[in-house]
Amino acid sequence: MAGSTMLRSVTRFLSSPAKNNVRNKGISWPSRSRKTTVGGKAAFLIALPPLSYLGYNAYRRAHCLTVVHALDEAEEVVEKADYLYSCGETEKLHQLLVQYKNSDDAEFLWRLARASRDLSLMSHIKPEEKKKLAYEALEYATKALEKNEACFAAHKWYAVCLSDVGDYEGIKVKIGNSYIIKDHLERAIELNPKDATSIHILGYWCFAFAELPWYQRKVAAMIFASPPTATYEEALAFFLKAEEVDPNFYSKNLLMLGKTYMMLKDQEKAILWLRKAKDYPAHTDEDKQVHKEAADLLKKLKG
Repeated sequence: MAGSTMLRSVTRFLSSPAKNNVRNKGISWPSRSRKTTVGGKAAFLIALPPLSYLGYNAYRRAHCLTVVHALDEAEEVVEKADYLYSCGETEKLHQLLVQYKNSDDAEFLWRLARASRDLSLMSHIKPEEKKKLAYEALEYATKALEKNEACFAAHKWYAVCLSDVGDYEGIKVKIGNSYIIKDHLERAIELNPKDATSIHILGYWCFAFAELPWYQRKVAAMIFASPPTATYEEALAFFLKAEEVDPNFYSKNLLMLGKTYMMLKDQEKAILWLRKAKDYPAHTDEDKQVHKEAADLLKKLKG
């Protein structure tokens, strides 16, 4: 592939829109370094041996073709993965990405963490398999962070997966991890302020601590000298910011806006957002659950 064609291909990919907040996912291509990993394959940029001028040019052409081929393969897998994610094809997505579980590429690993988590949430997955997938998701997210600390999506999904594992390790561990989770969410937003899902999840963190039951507050006080606290107003600010960044990007954000306004006793706005959540097209099992919860809450409000 000629250099200009390659550039157009990458530019077109990075600028192409996608549904369900797939865009701006932190795609990073290899930089010039001594070791470049592309799709789990290593291309070592070593010092060149003495070559004739013609031999040197032949070496460069062969080397560039190898790297471009690896880039093409990585690009193709990422494009296919993001397409499957946008279509809600969770099982097919997981089957595709699990082939790259030993990759050194953070772009594959965080997507695999997300796919494993999404698969664990599907209604037909048995409890023991859900637990297994939750721990695998955390493992992949951890590896993604190790490979690229500057990848905002790796921070985001590490935070989410760490929270999920807490469900299996008890409330003390879950609360104990809360500051770690918040730190990674804030780092994700720092790296990419336009990622609506990171902002939403931080809002969810605030909402969870705002409604923390008294006995869990006691547990938090035992763990921390200054236990984590938050308010519904703080949660609302994050949910609204997420909607401002990417309107109508996620059914759960619409639901949480409705629930937060309910907690703030603003029934008119609660009904507005709950209706939006109920009318959101159901692409995934989570969307269907959101639809049901929103419908139930609307009945309660109109009661």
